[in-house]
Amino acid sequence: MRAHLLAARLAGPVATSREESLRSYRLFAARDPRALLGLDPEWTWRQRDLIELMADKCGVSADPRQVSGQDVIDPERTLTALDSFAERLAAAAQRGAPVLLGTGHPHRLLGFYAALADALSAAGCAVLTPAYGRCVDITTRFGLRTYNLDYVQGVALVREPGAPRPGCATGVHTHSPLPVRTALAAAAEAGGPLPELVVGDHGWVCGAGQLGFEAIGLADTDDPALFVGEAEGSVSVVVPLDDAVRSDYYRPLTRYVLNRACLSQ
Repeated sequence: MRAHLLAARLAGPVATSREESLRSYRLFAARDPRALLGLDPEWTWRQRDLIELMADKCGVSADPRQVSGQDVIDPERTLTALDSFAERLAAAAQRGAPVLLGTGHPHRLLGFYAALADALSAAGCAVLTPAYGRCVDITTRFGLRTYNLDYVQGVALVREPGAPRPGCATGVHTHSPLPVRTALAAAAEAGGPLPELVVGDHGWVCGAGQLGFEAIGLADTDDPALFVGEAEGSVSVVVPLDDAVRSDYYRPLTRYVLNRACLSQ
């Protein structure tokens, strides 16, 4: 697995630039909602603090004077986090816990999450799909946009209104926590069940963790919010990796996680 992480550039030198990451750290330190992803940090995080945190969690350079080049993720940290991620899935499966899965990276990560949803369902977990079809208003750099919440193979995503073939794999890339808030509110309004575990990325993890739900997920070096959530205790596990490589490069991770969780079918 370590060799695959490096060969696929999921870890090691990744496509995310140091400039992108530092920009995210500056925005997070200023508590810009675009970088918070639904998290309301308890502690004060300066950019230097975030660099130190990300060096510890991901393996990026701890030198604030390094302001250019490509970020680096330590594959050993990725493997350690994948093992912890698998442990949380195994625990949910053992107790037949209801789960909610969602992604802001449907073009890249849908297959990874869909395989987890299938395995958890086979283990007796209810894979929840609350608020199907609901409208979600999200502020983007192009202004306010209205999207629809959809589920593909048990995984939530948002798509443009009127998108052809509901249930198809295409969806919108988003960092917003509003989709998970909408889903959780709908589940509560319906009288449950509520998820005992939320699996995903971006706002799906931070938004759920902020509301007190156990949340685990994947994050790149320019998404400090998830790692802050983990440091503060609102997020259970974050796996550091490049979250935007080719979708088929995540298949070995799927097999690794399911094997570790004893969920291989």
